[in-house]
This record gives sequence, structure tokens and C-alpha cells, in this order.
Amino acid sequence: MDDFDLKALYAALDEQRRSRGLTWAQATRDISAVGPIAKIHLIASSTITGLRTKTLAEGDGVLQMLRWLGRAPESFVPGLPNDVTAVRLPVVDDREVLRFDTRKLHEALEDRRKSRGFTWPQVEAETGVAASHMRGLARGGRTAFPGVMRLTRWLRRPASHFVRLSPL
Repeated sequence: MDDFDLKALYAALDEQRRSRGLTWAQATRDISAVGPIAKIHLIASSTITGLRTKTLAEGDGVLQMLRWLGRAPESFVPGLPNDVTAVRLPVVDDREVLRFDTRKLHEALEDRRKSRGFTWPQVEAETGVAASHMRGLARGGRTAFPGVMRLTRWLRRPASHFVRLSPL
């Protein structure tokens, strides 16, 4: 199973930044500029530029980057068909941010796990995501890329199905 490509996300962000004539600091402010008090949701430039070498990236931050690019998470997973990569994230206004609804994601994982008669370790073996992380989603915690995409692919649902709008 191909993973969400963090390096490709970085390349797309860099290309968009250059096409807009922005420095990384300016692009970071644009990506973070949601709501009347954007400082609440600042993403560090080093978080974005670090995508070139990182193996994990915080889920909600990546959602803001994808929002800025106007792209679906699936568009950064190699080998998916066009109809899957065309699914878009919810449209939000400047008083909202995108967040993963990890409780909803956990419920879907639990339902599919039970319907297949799997244990959490069996789901872990199929997804490559730690069972402890999946169980922790029930508390509404955070998640990260590429693991969250492994989970949504296992569920056979687009990531946007597990994204919620969060008012500021």
C-alpha cells in the first residue's frame, strides 16, 4: 500500500509558494491565516519545510496546508484513481479550521474491525498503524500523516469523511 507522500506535499507547497512569489515566512502566514486571531493556529515554517525529511506530520497542520493548496489528502497517495483523488475537503470560511474528527474515525474503525471479526492487533497488521494509537482516537486525540491515510484507506472512505469544521 502506497503511503501519503510528505515529500510530494512539500514540493507542492514549494511550487505554490514560488508561483505566488512568497517567502517561506509569507507562505506560512498565509497557510496559518484563519480567523480573526491567526496566531492561535500558527504553523511553524520549519514544520512545513521539514516535510522534506520527516516520516510523520501532525494531521491538523497538514489539513491547513492542503486547504491552502486546494487539494485532497488522497491526491498525495500514489496510485489512487482520479475519482478518489478528486474528493475535496470541506469548504470553510475564515472563522473555521479543519480538524480530524478522531472520535468518528475510531467509531468507523471499531465498526469495521468488529464486522470483520478482527482484533486490534490484526487491524494493526493490515494498516501498519499501532493498535494503541487507533484505540486512543476514541478519546478525541490527534492523529498524523501518513497513518491517518492508511486508516481511511482500510475503511475505504475518503479522509474528508473524517474531517470536521472547528469554529475559532
